[in-house]
Amino acid sequence: MVKRKVFECSIVLCMTLLFCMRGYAQTIGVKTNLLYDATSTFNLGVEVGTAPKWSLDVSGNFNPWTFNDNRKMKHWLVQPEMRYWLCERFNGHFFGIHAHGGQYNWGGMLPWGFKNGKMFGIENPNIRDHRYEGWLVGAGLTYGYQWILGNRWNLEASIGVGYAYLDYTKYKCKKCGEKLGSGHKNYVGPTKAAISLNSSQIKYRLLW
Repeated sequence: MVKRKVFECSIVLCMTLLFCMRGYAQTIGVKTNLLYDATSTFNLGVEVGTAPKWSLDVSGNFNPWTFNDNRKMKHWLVQPEMRYWLCERFNGHFFGIHAHGGQYNWGGMLPWGFKNGKMFGIENPNIRDHRYEGWLVGAGLTYGYQWILGNRWNLEASIGVGYAYLDYTKYKCKKCGEKLGSGHKNYVGPTKAAISLNSSQIKYRLLW
C-alpha cells in the first residue's frame, strides 16, 4: 500500500506541475543521463519549457538486473524538477527544486560494479554483505549548467543535494537470504548527479 502511494504521489506531482504551464509556444527536449547509462540503468528524461526562464524536467530510472553472486542494484526512481534559468531556458546556469520517489532492492555491490564495498575510497561493508529492499521519498535543490552543442543537441551537468526518507528491510546478501530486520533512515546529502545528453528540442503549443 505504501509503495503504491509513493508511485501515485510521484505521478500526481508531475501532472500538477504540467498543468501549471501557460498556454503559449513551448519547447520540449528528450535526454539521457550518461552516468546512469554507465551503471546499466535504463533512464529517460523529458524537459518542457514553461516560461521564458522556467522549465519542468521529469526523469525516470529503472534497473532490473541481477548480477553474479546475487549482486544487484534493482530500483525504479522518478524525479520531477522545476528549474529557473539565469539567462534563457536550455542554455547556461540554472537552479532547481526537485522531488524523488521510488523503490529499491540493492545489495552486494556499489554502482559501476564495485564488488568489495569500496568506491572512490569510500567503504560500505553493509552494502557489500547485505541486501536492502524498500522505498524512498524526498526532495532537494539542484544547480546545473547546459551547453549548446548544435541545433538539436545540448550537454548538461547538474548536481543536487537534499533529503530522503528510506524505509527498508535488511537481508543476508545471498539469494533468499534470512531477514535480519527492518527500519528507516533519514538521509541528507547528494540526491542527484547528471551528465546528460539532450536532443530533439521541439516547439509546440498548449491548448489550455
